[in-house]
Amino acid sequence: MISSAMEKALNDQINKELYSAYYYYAMAAYLDVEGFEGMANFMKAQAMEETAHAQKFYDYVNEQGGRVILEAIDKPPAEYDSPKHIFELGLEHEKFVTSRIHSLVSLALDEKDYATKQFLDWFVKEQVEEEATMDNILNKFKMIGSGGHGLYMLDAKLGERKPASSESDED
Repeated sequence: MISSAMEKALNDQINKELYSAYYYYAMAAYLDVEGFEGMANFMKAQAMEETAHAQKFYDYVNEQGGRVILEAIDKPPAEYDSPKHIFELGLEHEKFVTSRIHSLVSLALDEKDYATKQFLDWFVKEQVEEEATMDNILNKFKMIGSGGHGLYMLDAKLGERKPASSESDED
């Protein structure tokens, strides 16, 4: 059984995860229009992953006897400066999500809610991977500069990403 404070915090995280999906879909929409189908594919897969994260929180709240309360999701931006800018914003956003997960872990420890702390451990590890992925892509942008061939190759490489299956999300 989770406390009312934990229930509220986890419900807020569901909203943030769903916003993350909207945010990445908005980025994908921009990239599609600009002709970067591979990068758009990457962001669509990212959005689906964020939806799966929201579902994990949703299921956990229910399993712990809490009540899921869904709130309105903020509208994400629709315009961006460049593909590189999108990935800079992606890294910034992942750092924000990491800070939210860390706050949830702190709350769980303060409340001696060890079940929730254990549940959140998966997300702590996931956020390390999320930040590293965005940072790695930004390093590729730095290597290629503004050259068209390099940008074309990076777009093609990012287009190879497949959405994560639900089985791999259980790690």
